[in-house]
Amino acid sequence: MSAGLGSTLAVALVGLRGHVVDVEAHLAAALPAFTLVGLPDAALAESRDRVRAAVASSGLTWPNRRVTVNLSPATLPKSGSSFDLAIAIAALAGARTVDPERTRDVVHLGELGLDGRLRPVRGVLPAVAAAVAAGRTRIVVPVGNVEEATLVPGADVRGAHSLAQVLAWHGAEIEVADVEPVRDDEPETRGGTRLLDLADVVGQPEARWCLEVAAAGGHHLLMVGAPGTGKTMLAARLPGILPDLSEADAVEVTAIHSVAGTFDPGEGLVRRPPFEDPHHTATPQSVIGGGSGVPRPGAASRAHRGVLFLDEAPEFTTAVLQTLRQPLEHGELVLHRAMGTARYPACFQLVLAANPCPCGRAVGKGLDCSCRPEQRRRYFGRLSGPLLDRVDLQVELQPSRASDRSGESSAVVARRVAGARAAQAERFAGLPWRTCAQAPAAWLRERLGPDRSLVSSLAVQVDRGALSLRGADRVLRVAWTVADLAGRTAPGRDDVATALALRTMGAS
Repeated sequence: MSAGLGSTLAVALVGLRGHVVDVEAHLAAALPAFTLVGLPDAALAESRDRVRAAVASSGLTWPNRRVTVNLSPATLPKSGSSFDLAIAIAALAGARTVDPERTRDVVHLGELGLDGRLRPVRGVLPAVAAAVAAGRTRIVVPVGNVEEATLVPGADVRGAHSLAQVLAWHGAEIEVADVEPVRDDEPETRGGTRLLDLADVVGQPEARWCLEVAAAGGHHLLMVGAPGTGKTMLAARLPGILPDLSEADAVEVTAIHSVAGTFDPGEGLVRRPPFEDPHHTATPQSVIGGGSGVPRPGAASRAHRGVLFLDEAPEFTTAVLQTLRQPLEHGELVLHRAMGTARYPACFQLVLAANPCPCGRAVGKGLDCSCRPEQRRRYFGRLSGPLLDRVDLQVELQPSRASDRSGESSAVVARRVAGARAAQAERFAGLPWRTCAQAPAAWLRERLGPDRSLVSSLAVQVDRGALSLRGADRVLRVAWTVADLAGRTAPGRDDVATALALRTMGAS
């Protein structure tokens, strides 16, 4: 290696996809300067000041030369402060402060404080996974990220407290002071970690049945009812009857929460389906994802393999509701920004809750309701037809009575859901879908058997305009789920009729 050149490795994240980046430093005998090239964003460009201060705080002198650091490939957008450590190591390798041969094949991730300490960064799990997949198994991370990094099989992870400690590992003659390691801030509350019991819900047998069908087949659900009828309670208990995530799903969901900053490595991989319930004042960026530079995941992506609950759904802005159509149809979000395009998985179960009218008192004959007819139409009209057409189950909740009793516990219902999911796993073995809600209707229709009259009632509803062709397909998927819950190998007439009723009972 030529004198004045140093290199090491880092990882750039675009969405959940990681790319190993060569961090090259060239030190020239010219007027002192520090230039960073390779499509960095604003936060990364500021690393020049953090790196110089951290090197000085570690007891070293910054090279009095023209330092040019290149992040290759130069066409790949790079963002965040996780490149700080790699930039410092490459520059000091070029200055021969450390052995350049020791740094070449090591991945360095971490933000530098002005005092030289290493600070934890987001997205370590997918970054380490990308490095290992590329054959780069030797990885240095801040101490606060060690638990998360070691979740990746095959990674040889070392946790460092400070820049000085890393430099000493690479052969620098430097005194390593004892410093208090920087721990990660408490992660934001992660949805789905506290499981609630269905036994807490009094009455509402129809809604409970809809919730069970939704869990068994992965279907979307709309609940309409007056305030206090239990819509929010039911939605919050849906994760408790869903099965645990598979190993692959757990890694994928954990990676999303790592990038979003909602992952607590002390709890290990996210094994339970997440639950996200943004407020109706949330912006499209907070629900779908966004931000300057490379966009970050929003609530829809954080709900991947779990539940996205929109309480008071008609109160959400049209922009939020309409942008949900892409993930509902394709199971992922593609976010285009000036700095690049990010893809985040967003295969979730959508649960909508709404009042019957703006005042919420349109119950029974609606004698207590003060809303005019046009106000009711305008209120519910905020939920567009294309969006509701993608919601498989619709149920109207009536006020509970004092004589109503609690139903079955979540554990009992979860066993039936697990049985239905097992039947679907066997049916769809070797196929790219895993639940009835994901299966193509044509594939399901071919396996109904010779009796074509099973779907005649659906054809009648389509001809009347009560159902779209998409709606008829979704009713068929629900019918298969109902049959799975009953232990039947294929749906019958009653299952199709039940599925049709479950789709339309809340439409009135």
